[in-house]
Amino acid sequence: MMFVGDSLNRGQYVSMVCLLHRLIPEDKKSMETYNNDALTVFRVKDYNATIEFYWAPFLLESNSDNAVVHRISDRIVRKGSMNKHGRHWKGVDILVFNTYLWWVTGQDMKILKGSFKDVEKEIMQMSTEDAYRMAMKSLLRWVTRNLDRERTRVFFTSMSPTHSKGDWGGEASENCYNQTTPIADSNYWGSDSRKSIMKVIGEEFSKSEFPITFLNITQLSSYRKDAHTSIYKKQWNPLTTEQLANPASYADCIHWCLPGLQDT
Repeated sequence: MMFVGDSLNRGQYVSMVCLLHRLIPEDKKSMETYNNDALTVFRVKDYNATIEFYWAPFLLESNSDNAVVHRISDRIVRKGSMNKHGRHWKGVDILVFNTYLWWVTGQDMKILKGSFKDVEKEIMQMSTEDAYRMAMKSLLRWVTRNLDRERTRVFFTSMSPTHSKGDWGGEASENCYNQTTPIADSNYWGSDSRKSIMKVIGEEFSKSEFPITFLNITQLSSYRKDAHTSIYKKQWNPLTTEQLANPASYADCIHWCLPGLQDT
C-alpha cells in the first residue's frame, strides 16, 4: 500500500502506521527511507507487506521534489511529467493520492514545457484551476496506461482544509491557536477550500476509464479547527523572540495531531 502526495498525505500514512506498529513485535517490522528520503517504507515481515509513502507534492515533476529542501516561493511544475515519479508506483496493490495545497500560491501557477535541464526554459502561467485540471488529466492518463484494474485499487483524497484565519465566526485574524472545540455550523465551508477545485475533480474523474474511489475528507476536516498541531509540533528552526511572545504567529494550522482526526 502506498500513499503518494504532500505532507498531509504523509500524515495519513503515519496515522495508519501508528495504528499497526504497536501490534507487531520489534523484530518483525522495519522502517526505512530510500531515494533521497522521497520514499519511506514500513515493512511487516511476516506478511511480506509494506505500507509506503512517496513524496510528490504535485504528483508531476516540480522544483519542489526534494523531500527535505522545498522551493515554496517560486514553484514550477513540469507539464506531462507523471512518469518521473510514477515509475516508483507501479506494481502497488493500493494507491492513495492527494495533491492540492501546494497549488494554492495566491497567484498563477508556473508550468514548464520541456525539461528542467533545458538551458532556455519555456514557462507559461496558468490559473490554479487550469493547472490543477492539467495535473488531474495527467494522473488519470497515467493510471489508465500503467495500472491493472484487476490488481490495483486507487483512491484520491480531497483537499485538506487549513484554519489559518477565523472565517468560522471569530476574529478575522484568529487562527487555530487555543481553539478547543469544533465548528458547530454544519454548513460551514472554509474560504481556503476552493469549490472550483472540487468541480475540476468531479468533472475529470467522471471521465476516468479506471475506477477511482474519491475520499471526500474536506468538510469532515473543516469542522475541526481544534485538531491541528498548533504550537505543539517539533520546530525545525529555533523560534524568534517575537514568535515566542506571540504563539499564534507560529501555530501550525495546516497539519493534524496524531492520534486524532486522521485516524477517523
